Amino acid sequence: MHVDLNLLRNLIHKRPDLIDKSVAGTGYLARTVIGVGTFLLDNEGDVDLLAAKQKVVFEKFLLPLLGAPRR
Repeated sequence: MHVDLNLLRNLIHKRPDLIDKSVAGTGYLARTVIGVGTFLLDNEGDVDLLAAKQKVVFEKFLLPLLGAPRR
């Protein structure tokens, strides 16, 4: 899967409010989602490097915010 790193970088650094809204009431923390996004940025968007729980966070919160359909 290809992750648009520019879009992800913009989301994490300039639009964290969108992440806050997406996790509200879910029991997840925004900093967890930001951490997964930062990990992806540090690893050139390689989703295969994510642990199982990180993939859940990625698919549940980041993918929709990046405009990609869920699997």
